[in-house]
Amino acid sequence: MTLDETKLKVLNYAEKYAARNNYKLNPDPEALDLVIEGLAKRREKFGPQYCPCRIVTGNKEQDKKIICPCVYHKDEIEENGMCHCALFFKKY
Repeated sequence: MTLDETKLKVLNYAEKYAARNNYKLNPDPEALDLVIEGLAKRREKFGPQYCPCRIVTGNKEQDKKIICPCVYHKDEIEENGMCHCALFFKKY
């Protein structure tokens, strides 16, 4: 699978997740592409699509927390209007 194909899979996943959870994706196309590419590269490298803005430690239990959507995203969206990676945004 090419990186572009992986990016498309990640984007499709993110769109569906955002719709199910009443979020929207980053409205800036360049920023959105950057995050999607980071997720896709990590998916190709590690298997799981770890958040590109967090450090993969190699500890499977710890790293489970940062598989997108990470365990922190809902609180971050509630507090800041978006998750740390700026993938998911609160709908207003």
